[in-house]
Amino acid sequence: MAKKKGGKGKKGGKKGGNEKKGAKVFKTKCSQCHTVEEGGAHKQGPNLHGFYGRQSGKSEGYSYSSANKKSGVLWAEDTLDPYLENPKKYMKGTKMVFAGIKKPAERKDLIAYLKKSCEA
Repeated sequence: MAKKKGGKGKKGGKKGGNEKKGAKVFKTKCSQCHTVEEGGAHKQGPNLHGFYGRQSGKSEGYSYSSANKKSGVLWAEDTLDPYLENPKKYMKGTKMVFAGIKKPAERKDLIAYLKKSCEA
């Protein structure tokens, strides 16, 4: 049997990320440009409340790049993971100036946090 990369120890059966760890990732890597609360302000990036499960470029009152508006991406775990790894590669022409999160576990944790905290 092949050995899996990056074992998860005692919590190995859990597929999703850790929301608490994801909140820390958001605070250190995302909160400078984004808010998550309902009615939160747009900053350099849009408020993310309600974005999960929605098509990209649809947050009212934010000026998205044409690449983002035309991408047709539906935000879910399978689209967020590659986007968060390398935004400019995933969505050529995006104005998001974030280099990305290279560690898969950090991305999983962040996605778990975003999914919970950005529910509409």
